[in-house]
Amino acid sequence: MRTLVVSDLHLGARIQHSVLPRPQALERLLAALDGIDRLVLLGDVVELLERRPERAMEAAAPTLRAIGARLGSEREVVLVPGNHDVALVAGWLRRRAAELTVDTRVPPDASAALAAVIGWLSPAQVRVHYPGAWLTDRVWATHGHYVGRRADGDTPRTRPIDYEGTSRGWSLHRIEAGIMRALPGPAATVTEDLAEVARAVTMPLPRRLLHRRMSPLTSAVLATQVRRASIPTLANVAASLGVDADWILFGHVHRLGPLAGDRPHEWQGPGGRPSIANTGSWVYEPLLVHHVTPPHPYWPGGSVLLEDNAAPVARGLLDDLAAHELH
Repeated sequence: MRTLVVSDLHLGARIQHSVLPRPQALERLLAALDGIDRLVLLGDVVELLERRPERAMEAAAPTLRAIGARLGSEREVVLVPGNHDVALVAGWLRRRAAELTVDTRVPPDASAALAAVIGWLSPAQVRVHYPGAWLTDRVWATHGHYVGRRADGDTPRTRPIDYEGTSRGWSLHRIEAGIMRALPGPAATVTEDLAEVARAVTMPLPRRLLHRRMSPLTSAVLATQVRRASIPTLANVAASLGVDADWILFGHVHRLGPLAGDRPHEWQGPGGRPSIANTGSWVYEPLLVHHVTPPHPYWPGGSVLLEDNAAPVARGLLDDLAAHELH
């Protein structure tokens, strides 16, 4: 089986940094689906955090319909919500959080919004899992937003509900959403630029780095933080949840990898396992890619290809497109 994993499409974002609505980018993704048996949408597919959900859903529908039509009825989509589209399952999750495992199947009618997304992806067969999904018996995939959360409780073995932060995680999301919806356009653009950095960073950045002219240095600093903080934290989260995997795939931090030139040991948990790969994003982030030349770990169009009996491979699908074609 050949599986393509992508995440962080952020379709319907108020600040139009998502690249998939642009014809060239969508054509590349659809072409990449040829010969693929299964597509995994690993979170933050629809941007339900920063604007009114109905507008985001309306904007996302054409792209999701195109993906479903290309896949057809014989192929499958696995959808794993992330922190920006957890609203697709939030009501169901509040009722069932105590029952969550690391690979819980979510019913297609968990919300009207989820049913709509599944409908747009038809005729492809769609199943929904949260907070992660086993893609093989040795490869686990999750969006990765538990990296930024401290589990409630002090026991060495935790459950997914502990990383949901009960109400804490949801309340922070609501605060951010309220701010983004209330701000006028220019202020919202600045706020979203900073939020893009915040998704990847695990420590404060010097103010001088928060400018587009500094994007090469900023992206280098954040890439270092992903390797030194996010990846070890993800490995610890998985261990605490009892995930025994050879590979973990995640998104969330928007840093595609490992790529050529990356040190393999920096993409591994303690003791060399599990190995970890990140799907990158489909967002043009000016603070990270302004005036850079792809291939680049933060260039939009990231994906991970998973084939039987082979290690997952991170690859950029839009590296041949120029900035003006994406942004």
